[in-house]
Amino acid sequence: MPAMRQIVLDTETTGLNAATGDRLIEIGCVELVNRRLTGRHLHYYVHPERDIDEGAIAVHGITLEFLADKPKFGEIVHHVREFVEGAELIIHNAAFDLGFLDMEFQLLGLPPFREHVANVIDTLREARQMFPGKRNSLDALCDRLGISNAHRTLHGALLDAELLAEVYLAMTRGQNSLVIDMLDGGAGASGNAIASADLSRLQLPVLAPTAEELAAHAMVLKSLDDESRGKTVWKEIAAAEVPTDLAA
Repeated sequence: MPAMRQIVLDTETTGLNAATGDRLIEIGCVELVNRRLTGRHLHYYVHPERDIDEGAIAVHGITLEFLADKPKFGEIVHHVREFVEGAELIIHNAAFDLGFLDMEFQLLGLPPFREHVANVIDTLREARQMFPGKRNSLDALCDRLGISNAHRTLHGALLDAELLAEVYLAMTRGQNSLVIDMLDGGAGASGNAIASADLSRLQLPVLAPTAEELAAHAMVLKSLDDESRGKTVWKEIAAAEVPTDLAA
């Protein structure tokens, strides 16, 4: 089974809108293979060939003077493309970063950036589904998931990519564990090979919830709905699934 390669990516920019001329000034990527950090990363500061908004400088602290001797995006684009080629991307608020990267590729007469990757996971969208009604910024997720971000005083693409990798792994911990073992070549903790098993005929028992468990589940959903001020999407579905003797 081929290895699962993912790239956690973040950027910093001159402002908020690539469509009105803002440009990318920093890109940071870290590599995960089979959900493990490999130590490989890509990081560049980029000269934007334009001024940087004061509001943006307040966020990331990067000035045009600092970027004076840094390469233009066209000088590093082949390195970026090679690093992400065919991988699944993990980005927080993916539309923002992809908008800037697509624009940079377009300015160079190249196909859109996202055509070079297999898929994109937006951790902001995932977090909003997992924690409805909560703050889901990178800092908020670090606090919620017990990930130290004390060293993050300003935004930085590589640092934020490293933090996001930890956040993503914490958010998805426990998923695909069997698949990961298989991707590792079927080796157990001792390093000995484990024979692959045909699971296609495996029939798992279905344990129906008790009335008390359904009622407790409904109470948890109601609590989440109350916290989000009625913004949860499952409220009507959950209410319809509760047995009539519990709906009163």
